[in-house]
Amino acid sequence: MNDRNVKILEILTNNKNVKVNLLAELLDVSQVTLRRDLDSLEKCGIIRRTHGYASLDGADETARRMAVCYSVKRRIAKAAVETVEEGETVLLESGSCCAFFAEELAQAQKNATIITNSMFISNYICKMLNIKVIVLSGFFQPESHVLVGPLALKSAENIFTDKFFIGTDGFIPAQGFTGRDHLRAETALGLTKRANNVFILTESAKFTRRGAYNLLPFNSITGVFTDDKIPKEAEGILIKNDIRLNKVPFADEQIKWRQFAGQTPILYNDRNNN
Repeated sequence: MNDRNVKILEILTNNKNVKVNLLAELLDVSQVTLRRDLDSLEKCGIIRRTHGYASLDGADETARRMAVCYSVKRRIAKAAVETVEEGETVLLESGSCCAFFAEELAQAQKNATIITNSMFISNYICKMLNIKVIVLSGFFQPESHVLVGPLALKSAENIFTDKFFIGTDGFIPAQGFTGRDHLRAETALGLTKRANNVFILTESAKFTRRGAYNLLPFNSITGVFTDDKIPKEAEGILIKNDIRLNKVPFADEQIKWRQFAGQTPILYNDRNNN
């Protein structure tokens, strides 16, 4: 994904929808070039176009979350991919950081295999070369395009990998990581039994949120990949529990306004790092 696509996602994250011709002006490109970028993002399920507008509305839940903190999630994914060996098979749960991980792993050309319960991730990377994908069966949750429940765990019974990568919805200092859906949390916990090492992939904002259900206790986690804005209290708890902490830089945001004659002002982010 090029830098212009990153900027498109930043603009759409801060605005409900934006006219395509205004996006072209904001990015200083022709509408032909912009439509080519929008075609690529729409095929990935990240944006939607209707009646001359582009937006994140109507996109899959995971795709919408991929557009938020895009740059830092991409860096988290790249750092996690460095732990994967040539030809290795890894287990991968759903989530925006996990989707970026799958894409980065494919681009790393390590001839790896991904086993996942995420239909979104399997569709997202299905056309990429140098990656094999095995999809677990299970009860399909349409809001997140993930397969969960006893059938998902049953289909994983004959699988064993060295590494399991998983996202999270929140964090409780006294308990561990949390999720918003009990079936997904239950499935994720069951899948940890199919791997030697379990790694959390999450941006630092999740450490200030709480999910309704326990996801993973500290003693089941090998390491965490996040950014350097992780709260000090959370960092201390992870270290105390012998969890390896891997931090990537977080890009500072500078908010700017830009307005064109006859158009509603557009709020967008101008980041120093991508």
